[in-house]
Amino acid sequence: MRAVVAAAALVLWACASASPPAAGESRGAVPALIGVRVMVMPVQSTRGVPGDATSELVYALRARGPAVRWVMPDTLRAQLARAPALDVPLDGLPVGMFLQVEVNRLGDPMFGYLRRLNALTGAPVALIPVEARYRATTAERPGAVELVAALVDAQSGRVGWFGIVEGEAGDAASPRSLASAADALARLVAGR
Repeated sequence: MRAVVAAAALVLWACASASPPAAGESRGAVPALIGVRVMVMPVQSTRGVPGDATSELVYALRARGPAVRWVMPDTLRAQLARAPALDVPLDGLPVGMFLQVEVNRLGDPMFGYLRRLNALTGAPVALIPVEARYRATTAERPGAVELVAALVDAQSGRVGWFGIVEGEAGDAASPRSLASAADALARLVAGR
């Protein structure tokens, strides 16, 4: 039942806009994911952020969302190794479109990858961390690590939520900068 509620919530998405949101903004709504199986993709790209963004996010999700049934990247890799015919490039997913235009529904090949992973894992929702990047200090804002991410219904390809969260102000080289951004995203999607 919870999976049905989460899938229904993912169908909702925001009205169209001319450009992707800035840090702190988002489109759509994060559904209640308690008890729902959620596939967590590895962070697809990093710009100006040292360290392992995927490991930081996995740690934060486990700490903030113990009631969510996360299917973490290491589990996805292990399952894909046992089913190589599925041919899903887990660390090289075609997610660049999220950084260029508003995406309300995924097409192929990305949708096909998510459907195959859904069939493999039984997880109806995918958390796709598109990019970890460092936003340099400007006159208006201090520098911070930002995480660009989306929650997608793996069975329909609909993007239920897309946003950019930022961590605490800090230097790009500081491990705390990346950790705080991962924690901000985990708090948002896990509802804590």
